Amino acid sequence: MGLHELESLPRVIGLFQNLEKLNLDGNQLTSLPKEIGQLQNLRVLNLAGNQFTSLPKEIGQLQNLERLDLAGNQFTSLPKEIGQLQNLRVLNLAGNQLTSLPKEIGQLQNLERLDLAGNQFTSLPKEIGQLQKLEALNLDHNRFTIFPKEIRQQQSLKWLRLSGDQLKTLPKEILLLQNLQSLHLDGNQLTSLPKEIGQLQNLFELNLQDNKLKTLPKEIGQLQKLEVLRLYSNSFSLKEKQKIQELLPNCEIDFESEGKSESSLTE
Repeated sequence: MGLHELESLPRVIGLFQNLEKLNLDGNQLTSLPKEIGQLQNLRVLNLAGNQFTSLPKEIGQLQNLERLDLAGNQFTSLPKEIGQLQNLRVLNLAGNQLTSLPKEIGQLQNLERLDLAGNQFTSLPKEIGQLQKLEALNLDHNRFTIFPKEIRQQQSLKWLRLSGDQLKTLPKEILLLQNLQSLHLDGNQLTSLPKEIGQLQNLFELNLQDNKLKTLPKEIGQLQKLEVLRLYSNSFSLKEKQKIQELLPNCEIDFESEGKSESSLTE
């Protein structure tokens, strides 16, 4: 069911009890009626691109919901009832005005993808470490100053984005994510990487473009599965570039913003 140009959702929506997918993106909605909680068979709810500032507590009654898209609204907080969505696999909260998450977020035991990009987070609740099935976490363009140590518990995490987050150092907790495959740290203020970066043995993509790096630790060469390394818009000397290529002879390394791969500086 898809609708457009709506400013409000009628209460009779609660009568559609067999509805499995409700797409309301790109409207002018500011609120949901409490009757939304009657849609017990709903699996997908798309509310992206509206003007929501809050959700009714009845949202927690959608026990079969698997995907919830709240991107591009004006949320400043979420109800604690969000933690009742036990079957939720994908939660998109990108492009809102959130500064915090309710601790109940840790109850989403089946959550696989969480998108928090483009908000105003400075930290995450420790309960984030309880999301044992989480595979993808997008934290781009926030204001992180503290990274929860509990993130190290998420050994299922494969994809982590921290682009444009004003980071000056790499949080040590990230270095304990042994199954991480893709790590985006572009657009920060990193001046160095710790030697422990070499512990991320499953990493195949590492984006470090647009930082303040002049050198990389020799332990970068331990990343035997690394296929793509983005390094443009940093301050590497020619000698340092050559060293990096010698450490990673089988990796596609981009030093140029055009996306060209300088894979043979020493040739």
